[in-house]
Amino acid sequence: MSLFYALIRFIEKVILWFYPPFRRFMPLQTFKYAATGGANTALDIFLYFIFYNFVLDKQIVELGFYAISPHIAAFIMSFIITFPIGFVLAKYISFPGSFLRKRIQFFRYGLSVMGSVFLNYVFLKLFVEVCGWYPTPSKIVTTLIAILFSYTAQKYFTFKIKVTD
Repeated sequence: MSLFYALIRFIEKVILWFYPPFRRFMPLQTFKYAATGGANTALDIFLYFIFYNFVLDKQIVELGFYAISPHIAAFIMSFIITFPIGFVLAKYISFPGSFLRKRIQFFRYGLSVMGSVFLNYVFLKLFVEVCGWYPTPSKIVTTLIAILFSYTAQKYFTFKIKVTD
């Protein structure tokens, strides 16, 4: 467990090293969320690209009883990896001052992420299948929409941080 906390401390030190130029523009908590969320989002987009283009090879995933389009399957695959990483980063770095119990935070995080998943699903379907956009740019635009929802939900619901900034 001490390796885990050492890694958390290291990540926080790196974030704090980059914070000074942004001090005038945003509170530390918002910067931490932007840094950790941005890193997790970049990982998500990278994994999405790899899964969509190379693992799935842009092919429909046939489950026998249901077929999943490759852009949705790639989303699910990257989500399985980035969901727990996002929770850990949010809990221990972005919102460490939460007074809620860990299991309540995790449950609420799951609810807020399900809202983001819903937004991702709807906007990926819209952009790729209705608008005819390429999947990776569609994922990027969709992610930006979901980030706005996610930050608000995590700050005021998931980790229930009191407004001090």
